[in-house]
Amino acid sequence: MRLHADRGPAPAPTPADTEAGSAVVEFIFLGLLLMVPVVYLVMAAGQVQAASFAAVGAADAAAKVYASAPGTSAAEQRAGDAAELALGDFGLPAEAMRIQISCPAQCLQPGSTVTVRVQVDVPMPGLPWPGASAVTVDSESTQVVERFG
Repeated sequence: MRLHADRGPAPAPTPADTEAGSAVVEFIFLGLLLMVPVVYLVMAAGQVQAASFAAVGAADAAAKVYASAPGTSAAEQRAGDAAELALGDFGLPAEAMRIQISCPAQCLQPGSTVTVRVQVDVPMPGLPWPGASAVTVDSESTQVVERFG
């Protein structure tokens, strides 16, 4: 048995009563509008950080390999291979890297130094053209050639 209270005629609807039901749509729309840029920013920052770590590792490995090589031609080949391997560990292509090797006087003389500079163009996620990069990271490493080889 249901009891009904007689309250008289229903009051006229107010403007607040006619706007009910749109909060879910607004939440989803604003959520997507705000989350997509945040997710892209996190992905781009991750790419830059990975490229930064790869550049540091590539420069350090290339300088160590170059300083321990027996001759300059073999040293350049080994340094390039070591830098490519370090970049590959972070999933970056070797084409995105530029390597520059410099020595103050003669390379590979006992006691001299070898400086390797690696620049990496960071591929941005979601861009349709792979060659365009707005960010370049670089690193430099110097190694001393051993005196007694």
